[in-house]
Amino acid sequence: MATRKIIIKLGQHITDRIWHKVNANDPEYKGLDPITTDEMAEVALKMKKRTPYSPEVLAQKTGKPLEKVKEICDQLCLAGVCEFHVNKEGNKEFILPIYVPGSGEIWATNWDNVEKFPQIAQAFSNLAYVPLKPITSLVPIGGGGIAMHVIPVEKAIPAGTKTESFEHLSYWLKKYDKFAAIDCVCRHSQIKINEGTGDMGEEMCIIVGDLAQQCVETGRARRYHTYEEVLEILQRSEDLGYVHQVSNVDGENKIFVVCNCCVTSCYALRSSQLFNAPNMSRSNFIAKVDKEKCVACGRCVDVCPANAAKLGQKLCGKDGEVKYPRRKLPDAAIWWGHRHWTPEYRDRHDNCYDTGTAPCKTNCPAHVSVQGYIKKAAEGKYQEALALIKQDNPFPAVCGRICNRRCEDACTRGAVDGAVAIDDIKDFIARQELNGENAYIPPIVYDTYQPRTQKIAVIGAGPAGMTCAYFLARKGFPVTVFDKNAKPGGMLLTGIPSFRLEKDIIDAEIDVLRKLGVEFKCGVEVGKDITIADLRAEGYKAFYVAVGCQGGRLTGVPGETAEGVQTGIDFLYKVNSDESYQLEGRTVIVGGGNVAIDTARAALRAKSAEVSMFCLEGRSIMPASVDEIEEAEEEGIVINNSWGPKEILVEDGKVKGIVFKKCTRVYDDEKKFAPQYDENDTKTVECENVLFSVGQTIKWGNLLDGTAVQFGRGGAAVADSLTYQTAEADIFVGGDVYSGPKFAIDAIAAGREGAISIGRFVLKGHSLTIGRNRRKFIQINRDNVVVPSSFDNTPARQRPAKPDVLRAKETFRDLRVPLTEEQLKKETSRCLSCGASVVDSHVCIGCGLCTTKCEFDAIHLEKVFDGKMVPAEKMIPSIVKHTIKRAINVVTRQNDHKYN
Repeated sequence: MATRKIIIKLGQHITDRIWHKVNANDPEYKGLDPITTDEMAEVALKMKKRTPYSPEVLAQKTGKPLEKVKEICDQLCLAGVCEFHVNKEGNKEFILPIYVPGSGEIWATNWDNVEKFPQIAQAFSNLAYVPLKPITSLVPIGGGGIAMHVIPVEKAIPAGTKTESFEHLSYWLKKYDKFAAIDCVCRHSQIKINEGTGDMGEEMCIIVGDLAQQCVETGRARRYHTYEEVLEILQRSEDLGYVHQVSNVDGENKIFVVCNCCVTSCYALRSSQLFNAPNMSRSNFIAKVDKEKCVACGRCVDVCPANAAKLGQKLCGKDGEVKYPRRKLPDAAIWWGHRHWTPEYRDRHDNCYDTGTAPCKTNCPAHVSVQGYIKKAAEGKYQEALALIKQDNPFPAVCGRICNRRCEDACTRGAVDGAVAIDDIKDFIARQELNGENAYIPPIVYDTYQPRTQKIAVIGAGPAGMTCAYFLARKGFPVTVFDKNAKPGGMLLTGIPSFRLEKDIIDAEIDVLRKLGVEFKCGVEVGKDITIADLRAEGYKAFYVAVGCQGGRLTGVPGETAEGVQTGIDFLYKVNSDESYQLEGRTVIVGGGNVAIDTARAALRAKSAEVSMFCLEGRSIMPASVDEIEEAEEEGIVINNSWGPKEILVEDGKVKGIVFKKCTRVYDDEKKFAPQYDENDTKTVECENVLFSVGQTIKWGNLLDGTAVQFGRGGAAVADSLTYQTAEADIFVGGDVYSGPKFAIDAIAAGREGAISIGRFVLKGHSLTIGRNRRKFIQINRDNVVVPSSFDNTPARQRPAKPDVLRAKETFRDLRVPLTEEQLKKETSRCLSCGASVVDSHVCIGCGLCTTKCEFDAIHLEKVFDGKMVPAEKMIPSIVKHTIKRAINVVTRQNDHKYN
C-alpha cells in the first residue's frame, strides 16, 4: 500500500522527537494511517499542538465550510487524533494533543478501531517507548513534563508532612466535576499482542474534565461516574496493588486522567523500570522500613511495582550488620545506555536478597509468613494471625495437625536450643476459628466492575484442588469442584485417620470455601458419570485436575494375592469410611513412611491383636517424621529396621506369615533407591494380615480419555513446571498427580500456582508466564548469624500436654491438645525474628502501596525530594537544567545523600 504523504506530514507535525524525520515504518505513521482520512489530516495540520481552536477559526484556516469542519472535528475526536474542551461560553474548542500521553491513548481506547487495526495498539506501545529512549537518563525528579507522574496513596502520606497540593489525589479530584472511568488502554493493548499479565483493568482509568465528556460522547466510557464511585475505584485499585498516576504534561494545575497502573502492563511505568530511570515516574516520597517492627511477612515485596522492597535479614552476621546493595541510577554515570537498562523488568521480581531471609518462610513450600503470624499471636491478635496465614494457605487447621514442619527443621533457633514450635503455634491459632462464629472469610477482590463469568472446573477435592478453588474464588471466578467421593477432602478425608486429623476440622475449613462461593459436586466421577467434553459443552473454560494418588502399591513378592493382604491406602480408606472396621489376628505393616505409621496405628485401633512394622531403612533414615515414630512406639508398635519382604506365607488361601530378608543398603552411591539384600539372613513373622505401605499410585480411570494430556514416570501427568499446563491447553494439573506422593503443604503450594495460571488462561490474550512472581526464596546462613543476648533468658520450647497413651490407642478420636495460652505467649517469645524487609531507596518510586499492605506499621513514606510537575512546553529547559546539574553531581557525588 502506497505511503500517504499527508499522514507522514501530520505525524511529523505531532511528534516530539527532535531531529527525527518520520517515515512509514514509524509508530507516528502507523497509528494515524488507518484512522485518519486526508480531510481529517488537512484540518489537523492547521492546528498547533496543545492549542484550542474553534470550528470557526479552523474553517477560516482550511477554507472549508463551517458545517464540514465541525463534522471533521467530530471525526477527529472519535478517532482519537484530537480532543476537545468546553470554553467559558459553553462551546467546544478542538485541540491537537501530543502523542503520549495524549492522542496515542485516545486512539487506542477506540476499541472498534483497535479490533479492525491491531497496529494501533502496537503503535501506541512504541510511541510510549521509542521517543523516550534517548532522554530517560536525563529526566529530573517530577518527570520533566513527560508521560505520567506517581501520586502516593493519600493515607500513606504521614500526617504533618509538608507537601505540595499536587502530591495529593484529593487535590486533583476536587478540581473537576466530570469523571468517566474507561478500560485501561495499556492493559488492553498488551492483551491484543497476547502479553497480558492477568490484570484486566476494566474501568480502571479515570478520565476527568472535558476529556471525560469526550469519552462518554464517543463511546469510550459507558457513562459518567460520581465522585463517590471514583473513590471506590481508587480503593479497589489499591486493594489490587495498582499504582496511582496522573498525566504529567500540563504542570501542577491540570491533568486529564488518573490511571491505576499495573507495572507489568503500564507503558508509563515501563519508561522508568525498563530504562532503570525512576525519575520518569517517581513521586517525592520514598518508603522506609522500621526494622524493629518488620516481620518479613513479604506483603510489601509482593506489591512493590519497582521491586525496590525485598526480604533480607534482621539479625546481624558475625561481621556485623548486613549491608545491602543499591541499584545504580543514571545520576551515577554520565554515559547511560543499554547496558544499564532492565529489559526483563516485567519478570524481575526478586523476593529476597542473595544473602537470604527467614528460613521458616523460605522452606515452607507455600512460603507462609511464619514470622508474621507468630508476632500477631504474641500480641493476642489471633484473627489477624489467621488472616495472615490464609493469604497463602487456606488450611491452617489441617496443616497444624499433619504438616511435616519443614519450617521448624530450618528454624534458626534450632541451632541454639531447639526450633520454635511453629506448628503448635499455628494449631493454636487455627483452632480459634473452628467455631463457625469466628471463621475468617477472606475478601473477594474483583479487578473488574462486574463479576467474572468464566466457569472453572476443579476435578478432585483434595488439598491441591481445593486450594486452587480457594484462590480462584478470591478473584471472583465461579468454581465448581467435582469429586467421586461422597464428601470433599480427598486424601485428607480418606487417607489420614481421624486420630491425626478429625473430619470436623476438614469440614470447617471447607465450609470457608463454600462461603467464598465454591460449589461442590460430590459423588460425581469425571470420566465415568460425566466427561471433560461434557463439561466443556456446559461452558467450563478450564480444568484443574488434582485427583491425588489414591491407590497403594504392592512389592511383587510371592503370596500377595492371599486373603489378608492389602495396601495401607486401601485399609485407611476402609477405616476412614467406617471406624467399626476391624482386623482379626496379628498385623504386619511393610513400610517406613508416615503412611505406614498411620496404617500401623490405625490397625491397632481396628482391634488387631498385635501390630509390628518392618522397613528397608535404618532408624536414622526412616522417611517417617520423628514425632510420629515416637507416638507409634509409645502405643506399643514395634518397628523393625533394615528388613525387606521376601515372601508371604499362605495356607488355605489366607495369610499365615511373612518372610523378610536383611536389607544391607537402601541407596546407591548416587543416592538413588537401589536396595541390596542378604538373601541368607531372613526372619519369619507369623501373622494374619499384611498391609503394604510402600508407595502410592494414580487411579486415572477414564478421566483424561480423549485428551492430549501426556503421562510420565509413575503415570504422573506431564505439565509445565511453572504453569502446570498440560499438552491439552485448557487442562492443568497439580498435587500428587503431577509430583508424585508428597505432603499436603506441597499440594497447597501447587494449587495456588494452578489458580494463577488458570486465572490468566481463561482471560484471552494473557501470558501464563510474563510478570509472574516465581516465589523463589533463599534462607540466611544460620551459621553466620549472631543471636542477640536478649534471647538468652527466653524459656525452653513449650510442648502441648500428651494424651494418655492407653486411652489414645483405643480410640480414633484425636486426643491431642493445643498449647495453653500461657504456653503460647512463652513460645512466641522464642522467635528470633530473623527476617526483615529492605527497601532500595534508589529504586523506590514512592507509590505508598507497601504501606497499605503492612499490618505491622513497619513501613512508611518519607518525603525526600522536591520535584515539580511542569508542562510539556518546558520539557527541554527542564531536561537541560537537570543534565547540567547531573553532570556536576556525578563529579562531586553531591547527590548521594538524597538516597541514604
